[in-house]
Amino acid sequence: MNGPATADRGRPPLTSLLSGVAVAVVLGAIAGAISLLSPPAPGSPGGRPSHPASPSNRSPVPASAPRTATTTTPALPPPGSGFVAGKVTAVGDSVMLDYQDPLQADIRGIDVQAAVSRQWSAGESVITSLKSEGALGGVVIVGLGTNGPITDADVDAMMSQLGGASRVLFVNVHVDRPWQDPNNAVLARGAARYRNVRLVDWASLAAQNPQWFGADGTHLPIDGPGAGALAFLVAATLAGR
Repeated sequence: MNGPATADRGRPPLTSLLSGVAVAVVLGAIAGAISLLSPPAPGSPGGRPSHPASPSNRSPVPASAPRTATTTTPALPPPGSGFVAGKVTAVGDSVMLDYQDPLQADIRGIDVQAAVSRQWSAGESVITSLKSEGALGGVVIVGLGTNGPITDADVDAMMSQLGGASRVLFVNVHVDRPWQDPNNAVLARGAARYRNVRLVDWASLAAQNPQWFGADGTHLPIDGPGAGALAFLVAATLAGR
């Protein structure tokens, strides 16, 4: 290891050092003047950012989930008699209550009809009642199947009321009960069987993110990342993404 004496060996004279410093100062001043005259490059700290930031208080959604929401419905064929064109109605159970707020933010003007412990048949009755009152939207989101088994016949009965809708979304279920997978298979078959139905695959996204759920593994903390992700997924499916 070299000591101080070795470090000082061959040191240039002081006058040479001062000359070098003076030259460096002059060159630095010239470079600074040039930088002041040149406009900042896009994306640089002093220039306009190439991608403007969009602040949000909602937790980021994984890459497998939609990252943007829609506030308008896509162009769809006009609904049949008994439906209100341009209106969106959502009928669901207590899980829909968990994500009701972000869903209303993502789909402006949506009418959410959700209730705790609602069965599929009870949801069908709500749809029948709304339709008879002339209050059922031309787009209908169905978030049922959490609270008990459903069958192909249940879907057919529901669709006997929704055959004239412009679009129907079936949101499949994530629930720690033996009917989860059979119900999701019923919903998938229904979406394949009816041309105006699309499937919102919540089950797949939910299975990848167990941290989103409360103690029961089914319900989502209100204002939590899971509620926001489910609302985004519904809105993005409606938009055709």
